[in-house]
This record gives sequence, structure tokens and C-alpha cells, in this order.
Amino acid sequence: MSGATDDWCLTPGDAITPELTAMRLLGGGSSYEAWLAFDEITYAPVVVKLLRPSRVGDESGLRGLRREAEALAAINHPVVVRGLRHVADGPRPHLVLEQADGPRLSTLVRRHGPLSEQQYLPLALDVASVLHYLRHVGYVHLDLKPSNIIMGAPARVIDLSVARTIEEAAQLRTPIGTDAYMAPEQCDPTNLGAPTPESDVWGLGATLHEAISGEKPFAKGDPKSTDPAAVHPQLAGRTPLLGKKVPAEVRDIVHAALAPEPEQRPTPAEISETLQPVLERQPVHRLSFKVR
Repeated sequence: MSGATDDWCLTPGDAITPELTAMRLLGGGSSYEAWLAFDEITYAPVVVKLLRPSRVGDESGLRGLRREAEALAAINHPVVVRGLRHVADGPRPHLVLEQADGPRLSTLVRRHGPLSEQQYLPLALDVASVLHYLRHVGYVHLDLKPSNIIMGAPARVIDLSVARTIEEAAQLRTPIGTDAYMAPEQCDPTNLGAPTPESDVWGLGATLHEAISGEKPFAKGDPKSTDPAAVHPQLAGRTPLLGKKVPAEVRDIVHAALAPEPEQRPTPAEISETLQPVLERQPVHRLSFKVR
């Protein structure tokens, strides 16, 4: 471990635990680093989210790990990556997750630009099915964005690190999520009301806007500003527009998903019912993703 970098300084072949062998560093965030690892228990590759060294003795970090483990245990949907087990004590608290093959949506857009209709329509239907299910089991994801979607058939939603039950989300009074993909109420829950399942619909709208156009729906905010709308441009209430080359049904449903008022946004079922006929009009062919 390195205090300067706050990582575990693992190399491929190192033992993460007696059962888990590091294969490749996948990335990480402020609280975790993520590794592809071989698991002697499932005897297959898995993803391991390791709490960073500085967070091991921190109760808030451990609480977050337990909360994510509880969310993974409660959520069982074919488009959500499954949790396999977790260890919240010991020298290296961690989550063991199912490995999902495929590139992240963010990687595809960055390297190859906007997706085709044959790519973004199935993606929209897959993620809408997750949001419909999450409402049914009483959860909100709160961090839907291109980097949290693995492209495949079906797509896979990952990272429940900030997910909450609907009741817990209703108690939030500080922003939570990723700036560019947060619904207005996530940006300013004190004044606009706490996040709800409709906040995830906004996240899907922002994600689809980027998948379709290649651009984020709102410019990057200025974190140093004292104007909330400058920090989070989505608070200004202007819904970004997709180009006229996009099918009208798609353009209208994405714009509706990005409505400033939660009650104006469509339900996940309405998104599916709108986009399924558009997909059925598309020519059928095998899709392949070439990731360099």
C-alpha cells in the first residue's frame, strides 16, 4: 500500500485475498479501486472493488461498502451486474462482483462518436427495464451515466455505490451523483426536493442524449461559482435539443426525460413503449464493437 497515492500497489499475480488473485487494474474512484481478478471460489474472473487504504478504518467508507452490498443483494435484474459476496472487515474490505464483458458506453462514444440507432435503441430499452424494476423493488440508482453502462446484449448497468432505497433518497439534502448526469433535484435537493425514481429517468435521458449526439447535454459547470445554475447548468431549466436527423419519437422522449420538473418526465414503461416500435423498424443485422 502507498500512503502517497492511497492505493494498494498491487501487481498482476498478487493475492488480494487468499481466494482472489489480481489480474488487471480496471480503475477506481475516491473510495475504491477496481480489479479484474481470478476467484478461487467461483473459479472464474470477477471484478473486485477494494476499499482504498485510507478508508479501511473510516466508518463512513465501511458504511458505504455495506450499503452497496445490501443494494446488490436486493436487486436481481438481468441488466444489472450481480454482487457475489462482500467482506466488510479484515485488512482489505471489498465487494466481489460478476464480470461483464464489453466496452463501456463512455469508451465507445469517446473513440467512435455517436451510436447508431441499432445501438442506442436496444440500450435505451435495456436501461429503461432496469429503472422500471428498481422502482418495483424500492431503489434508485442515482448515478446513471455512460461510464456506468457496459455495452453488450443486453447492456449491463454497474456501480451501485451511491444507490439508495427510495426512502433513504428522500432524506438526502446534499448533492449526490456525477455532476453532468444529475437531475436538477439531485443538484439542489434542499430547494427542489430530494431525488426520486424520476431522477434516474433524467439520468437515462442525459445518457441517451450523449449516446445519440456524442455530446453531453449540458456544458461543464464552474465549481467555484456562487451561482447554483453556473455550478450545475441543468438548474437553468433549458432542455437541450437533439438534431432533426434523430427520429421524432426518440427526440421527443429524450427531451421529455430531461424535463426540469420530475412529474413531467415519462415513466420507464412509457420510454419502452415509445422506443420499441422505432427499434422494430430498424434493419436486423449483427452488431459488433471494435475497441482498440
